[in-house]
Amino acid sequence: MPSTYTPLGVEKIATGEAAGTWGTKTNTNLEIIEQISGGYKVQTLNSGSPAGAGASTTTLSKSDGATGATVATRVIIMGAVSPEAITGNKILTMPVLTENFYIIKNSTSGAYTVQLKAASGSGATVTWATDDKGWKIVYFDGVTTNTGVYDTGFSVTEGDVTLTGTQTLTNKTLTSPKIGTAILDTGGNELIKLTVTGSAENEFTIAAGASGAGPTLSSTGSSDSNIDINIAPAGTGDVVLAGDTVKVGDSGAAATLTSNGAGSLTVTTGGTTDLVLSTNSGTNSGTFTITDAANGAMTMAPNGYGKFTVTGQGKIQSVAEKVTVEATAATGTKNFDALTQAVWYYTSDASGDWTINLRGDGSTTMNTIMATGESLTLCHLVTIGSSEYRNTAVQVDGTTSGVTTEWQGGEAPTEGNANSIDSYVYTVIKTGSSAYTVLASITQYA
Repeated sequence: MPSTYTPLGVEKIATGEAAGTWGTKTNTNLEIIEQISGGYKVQTLNSGSPAGAGASTTTLSKSDGATGATVATRVIIMGAVSPEAITGNKILTMPVLTENFYIIKNSTSGAYTVQLKAASGSGATVTWATDDKGWKIVYFDGVTTNTGVYDTGFSVTEGDVTLTGTQTLTNKTLTSPKIGTAILDTGGNELIKLTVTGSAENEFTIAAGASGAGPTLSSTGSSDSNIDINIAPAGTGDVVLAGDTVKVGDSGAAATLTSNGAGSLTVTTGGTTDLVLSTNSGTNSGTFTITDAANGAMTMAPNGYGKFTVTGQGKIQSVAEKVTVEATAATGTKNFDALTQAVWYYTSDASGDWTINLRGDGSTTMNTIMATGESLTLCHLVTIGSSEYRNTAVQVDGTTSGVTTEWQGGEAPTEGNANSIDSYVYTVIKTGSSAYTVLASITQYA
């Protein structure tokens, strides 16, 4: 009975055959086995025109009972050690029934594909893309007449990570990776530089935000409890915070803006917009507004009846008070709303004596807007015609109870000044809850 051969060409000597040549044949078989265990072979691809019959296909076949067949070699280089130029898409075929795995590299040059498939049948194939010049580990399933070729995924281009190669990591989890001196962008430019700090304890912690919440960048450490975040522009560069609103401080503590050292603190907007300072995202908050314009105003607007307070010694270079001018005649009880104006000017002749009632406004009492130990000065300008009408009584919050009125000169006026503007000035001093001393005066202007 004659010898038979395996798909890789190993000779299976039949009983009673190969008399006197067993040693040679056995040695050849061992060399074939050694070759498929780790042999290396360069396979040049046909370089003829792809349009030519069979010119784009290179067929690998086994060599029964002989060494040197590419199909019986573990490592195959397609092309040459130096890239071999090909002129079109290429196909490399393997014998059917060959069940094995190979480590294969596409070492050709040129923007053409190289396909690996079985010599016949419609089994699966593996293709190197036009720009894929890397390694693949492929498996042949050896199915009868329809052998399939499969990329196992262990390749540089499919995701293997090598020590010196350039690969893109997808869906990988890195636990405590050590990164050198920089993180680069896809163009190879420095995106983030990293500096080593000896005995470092504090670091950044980044947390993603749930739906509707922003991500968080925190300073954390193993032993320190209060850790700054330092942002240091180069030279005279600015720290620019984009967004319509910049929030400072946490939700449960007062926020403080200070300079870092003896230098001044400058806060500006990033364009031709006003700068507005407020608290609690603007909820129930007064505002400080710097208007972006030539001769622009700076507006301090407390919320509701809140106060603007300057502690320590203040200095005022110029100030303007709110004056309300009305074509109104004084008579009856007149409500002076301190939250509306400082000066109230009636331009029509008074039609009778009147009572002045000092209050916050129609819904806010003076007792509410003033604290004990505070004073408030208001001026009421009243036009007087030929009849000498006058202010006969002073109320606070609709009553004279708890109100002591002291007039300049020691006596309340007994008449007004005909054909003039009488200026009544009231300095209200709160001495206790709903208790006031009012210093009143009248001056004639004619």
